[in-house]
Amino acid sequence: MSGPLEGVRIIELAGLGPAPFAGMMLSDAGADIIRIDRSNRATYPPHQDPHVDLMNRGRRSVAVDLKHPDGVALVLQLVEAADGLMEGFRPGVAERLGLGPEECLARNRKLVYGRMTGYGQDGPMAMAAGHDIDYIALSGALDAIGRAGDRPVPPLNLVGDFGGGGMLLAYGMVAAILSARTTGKGQVVDAAMVDGAASLMTMTYTLRSAGIWEDARGTNLLDTGAHFYEVYETSDGGYMGVGAIEPQFYAELMRLLGLGDEDLSTQNDRTMWPAMKERFVAIFATRTRAEWEAVFAGSDACVAPVLSAGEAPEHPHNKARGTFTEVAGVVQPAPSPRFLSTPGAIRRPPPNPGQYGDEAMVDWGLSTDQVLALRDAGAIT
Repeated sequence: MSGPLEGVRIIELAGLGPAPFAGMMLSDAGADIIRIDRSNRATYPPHQDPHVDLMNRGRRSVAVDLKHPDGVALVLQLVEAADGLMEGFRPGVAERLGLGPEECLARNRKLVYGRMTGYGQDGPMAMAAGHDIDYIALSGALDAIGRAGDRPVPPLNLVGDFGGGGMLLAYGMVAAILSARTTGKGQVVDAAMVDGAASLMTMTYTLRSAGIWEDARGTNLLDTGAHFYEVYETSDGGYMGVGAIEPQFYAELMRLLGLGDEDLSTQNDRTMWPAMKERFVAIFATRTRAEWEAVFAGSDACVAPVLSAGEAPEHPHNKARGTFTEVAGVVQPAPSPRFLSTPGAIRRPPPNPGQYGDEAMVDWGLSTDQVLALRDAGAIT
């Protein structure tokens, strides 16, 4: 297999959500990742092959009893051969297991130790429980998402868990591994979802500082305040997404809606947005989604059908691009981004705890006898 991270070795202490997503991204890009699953943790769902969690794809799993001294010793031995280690526990948990940064960096001074939390490793809320909705609430992101006069709308768990969490952890791991290879010194990567979600708001802060963004949601250019950046229902209950921001694209939108004779210079006159939105609502309601797709096909009006998760893999553009793929009978998003000279790939379906583990441990330097001894001792299963 190839990929720009071919030859990079990372240990992933199994968790949920953003840290496994970071592992998926790194594995898709070619990194060799051993996932350390708890040996006493039941599989979910039991004994399904492949495992259902697509974010675990591409890895090999070793099921380790981290309360067994030989289990901890195994992970520390693997650390000696690793470029990085990632964990998604609350602050202090890895230390209590004997696998904190101090112990790991003592075994491998070039190790990059990635930590994924909601609130970060320090601060008054560092030990508080939370989920995506809490982290994006604290970051300022959630308040900005929603329609005028209504409550904020959680954007699934995309902004905190995956955009501000997993993706930034993956970025941090790659950046720190590059640094370690240059300097010979590893470090800790403190990836907090609050920090990451705030970082994703940089453009909003840009617009706010320029005086063209109001804190009242649903009143701005990109939050459904404008009639030309909105979702409209079609006659058959479908939806079309409209994002004609630039004047030339707006002109094309208006022409295809039959409004080409309108005064286009008023596009950014906020006093006209509510009335124009009502007109757009009425016009889009006159045709089906498929009919509007035909109207806008090949145009620069910046209009696209709103597809469901089931429909998206079947769209002609997505099929031509290979945006989705099928592995072991399961349709899923393909690796992204694409590397034209060193393409990444999904190396294998998601493993159940312990699956492919013996092979992985031998590849990372253990002998077959060591593996058998660990199993006999109950340190791995």
